[in-house]
Amino acid sequence: MAPDALEPAADEDLAEVAFQHVADDGAAGRRWWDANAAEYLDEHGEFLGPADFVWCPEDLREADARLLGDVAGARVLEVGAGAAQCSRWLALQGADVVATDISEAMLAAGRRYDEAAGVSVPTVVADARRLPFPDATFDVVFTAFGAIPFVPDAGAVHAEAARVLRPGGRWVCAVTHPLRWAFPDDPEGLTAIRSYFDRRPYVELGTSGTVLYAEYHRTLGDHVADLVGAGLVLDRVVEPEWPAGHDRTWGGWGPVRGALLPGTAIFVSHRP
Repeated sequence: MAPDALEPAADEDLAEVAFQHVADDGAAGRRWWDANAAEYLDEHGEFLGPADFVWCPEDLREADARLLGDVAGARVLEVGAGAAQCSRWLALQGADVVATDISEAMLAAGRRYDEAAGVSVPTVVADARRLPFPDATFDVVFTAFGAIPFVPDAGAVHAEAARVLRPGGRWVCAVTHPLRWAFPDDPEGLTAIRSYFDRRPYVELGTSGTVLYAEYHRTLGDHVADLVGAGLVLDRVVEPEWPAGHDRTWGGWGPVRGALLPGTAIFVSHRP
């Protein structure tokens, strides 16, 4: 039986961290987010807010960036929504929005924010590669660090976004910048530790060999090829700069490395 077919024991310990190809169809992402939903929101919930739209650890917010354009009255779909904070913010701007995520636990944990936000949005448990919506349903589809880093076949996410978009509709996705995995989380010296072109994913394996966590690296060219291959037109690429006075460290994102290298790439595209 392949390791990814194994369901890890509830108390399975982390045994190995590596960059290597593994047999994983994206199920590790669902398991990890289901198991860590509450802890993740306890750590990052204050920064993300109950109904705010934060694109990335660099603190770029949709209220300032307006990458989605005017959403008032628009049909909007969020994929990889997590706790759906972005979707709540969009609802407050007048959007007709639906939030999806592969993790039922993340969507459920996010409901803690409904009362504080004064708004709730419809949520659907769904794989971003197999969205349960008809063709040409939405004016805007987006994801802020959802889905794409956690599946081996990102092209399928782009293809589904293109399918459910109406002609002229916009697809915007924020991902880990391709330079991220070339450098360590601790940026002392900023010495590259692996090749930018090494596409082996970062994985965490349990004692039984189960893939507990997997995050997939792609080059800038890979991301563009996936978008174009899905029939989308790339309009712009945004690389948020680290703002002065922003001292929050989030994994490999922080002010030391952020002053020198981009940590996030946001691709703005549309369906022709």
